[in-house]
Amino acid sequence: MDKVAVNLSGPPQTMLATLYAKALDAGLANPILGDRYAEEVVRRIDYDWSQTSITARNCASVTTRTAHFDTWAHQFLAVHPSAVVLHLGCGLDSRYFRLRPGPAVQWYDVDHPEVAALFTRLYPTAANHHVIAASVTDPAWLADIPEDLPALLIGEGLTMYLSEPDGVGLLRRVVDRFPSGELQFDAFNRLGIKSQWINTVVRRSGSTLRWGIDGPDDILRAVPGTRLLARVRWFESDTFARLPRAYQVMGRLMSRVPALANMAQYHRYAFGREC
Repeated sequence: MDKVAVNLSGPPQTMLATLYAKALDAGLANPILGDRYAEEVVRRIDYDWSQTSITARNCASVTTRTAHFDTWAHQFLAVHPSAVVLHLGCGLDSRYFRLRPGPAVQWYDVDHPEVAALFTRLYPTAANHHVIAASVTDPAWLADIPEDLPALLIGEGLTMYLSEPDGVGLLRRVVDRFPSGELQFDAFNRLGIKSQWINTVVRRSGSTLRWGIDGPDDILRAVPGTRLLARVRWFESDTFARLPRAYQVMGRLMSRVPALANMAQYHRYAFGREC
């Protein structure tokens, strides 16, 4: 089978690092995610993976986050077997195939056209799985999504690449369109945005991080109709305990300084009618 050449820059390029982390994790004796789809897709791509700065030693910093959002998404779908899922900035993530949602779930993977083209070339098709080639901040694509079902927005590794007006506008459009649902995403605080120069993946891609979210109040004020379900800091997640010891030590140190403790956060909000 011929390999697929990849030539990306900016935020689309960063998804190669997350993909490679999942592929490396799948090859470990005790994987966190065990994503065999990622492993196969990496084999099919012609790319110098050393450019990602991801190794078997640091890949868990990515896969623990992904595992956390898999758990939250699974919880939502267990309560809402009929739903719309908006997986925004999906990259080449196989979340749909990992979670295998039921037949009454309409799943939409949304990303830049060049990423969407890669996705459709590298992954199998499924009846209720749709790939949308668009910027997530473009209001037009949302108009074609069914609006009569509960909706789950998943934005893993997304918000920090958006401007605040674009990010707030996106969340408001989703809340306004659907009768109920959840918003699930991770965020960096403003210190995390200011410290982006230490993020090797971001620096090598030529990306710029823009939107810092210091805590839930930033979202609750900006997006009317939202209710906080959970805000989990990086070192508080259930999956954090599976990280190597060096990360455990780092997490304990960060937890003692509020600005550092909130650098990386997982957010979960409900909206619409109570379920």
